[in-house]
Amino acid sequence: MEIKCGIVGLPNVGKSTLFNALTAAEIPAENYPFCTINPNVGMVTVPDEKLEAIAVIVRPQNTVRTVVEFVDIAGLVEGASKGEGLGNQFLAHIRETDAIVHLVRCFVSEDISHVSGALDPISDIEVVNTELLLADLETVQKSFEKADRQAKTNQKEVLAWRDLLRRVLISLEEGQPVREITLEAYEEESLKNLQLITAKPLMYVANLDETAPQNNPYLNSVLEFAKREDVPVVTISAAFEADLVQLPIDEQSAFLEELGLKEPGLNRMIRAAYNLLELQTFYTAGPQEVRAWTIRKGSSAYDAAGEIHTDFQRGFIRAEVISFDTFIDRQGEQGAKAAGKARLEGREYLVTEGDVIHFRFNV
Repeated sequence: MEIKCGIVGLPNVGKSTLFNALTAAEIPAENYPFCTINPNVGMVTVPDEKLEAIAVIVRPQNTVRTVVEFVDIAGLVEGASKGEGLGNQFLAHIRETDAIVHLVRCFVSEDISHVSGALDPISDIEVVNTELLLADLETVQKSFEKADRQAKTNQKEVLAWRDLLRRVLISLEEGQPVREITLEAYEEESLKNLQLITAKPLMYVANLDETAPQNNPYLNSVLEFAKREDVPVVTISAAFEADLVQLPIDEQSAFLEELGLKEPGLNRMIRAAYNLLELQTFYTAGPQEVRAWTIRKGSSAYDAAGEIHTDFQRGFIRAEVISFDTFIDRQGEQGAKAAGKARLEGREYLVTEGDVIHFRFNV
């Protein structure tokens, strides 16, 4: 499935630098507002130790990883919801994403200016969040006014839609993002057509300086703020990561080891985005290809089959499932079958993270 995360934040917080690190691309990362006018798009592979372990056993001709699409969206400023800066373009681009990665500057630099003249991460967060909320407020207000006019017909569905919009409108006016409103599943589905920005999952990425001090007061303030909002936070140094990806792979590992780091911060950020969207991975494994597939948590075997091909779903018979641990312990499919550990599951089976699945189908 296609997953798109939008990297947002005020100008000069490091969005383009982070994007360069994610994609190892060289796009401008200059020190002036709106350096990124059109969104830069990059496909980033998801770090996956399970996939590597399966491939070691199967030794396929090809190994295919899952990817997440990251979009570096032009920085917004106060007043973006009214068209200030690149506001209208910004809002249109962010509406097309599945999740928001809000990059927050937590470092002081004389070489990199701050759009408001002084570093205050919480103020920065509030400016962005307010503009996104105001944009949703305008969208819902227009929809509510239209629904209110149509409600004169007294049609049950129209009345229910108007009442839902009224609830959302009141919450937005009180400063509550849509993601925090208690909604039924069918109500969430109804609101999807509005592409409300504050309904999207959100995480903060605290951009530290390259030394990444343990006791960073700016970071601490972001962590406290995010805790109150129940929003996840990932710490990273975009500048460090951008330099790291320029090294050969073997030198990257050695350099990280010298610093006492197990992996790049980018890996943590990518996995956090994956978790934010409540995604999981299952695998198909054969001599030609070992492949990772992305599905939502709670997806059935029938859903997973459709992710591969509509024919798999249309002609679904059974799913032959081997858990990841069993696949590794028994050294592959044949060992798992010999031990009686391969299961035949029906279409309602809920896929578990790491399942290795062979679909039986007939079209």
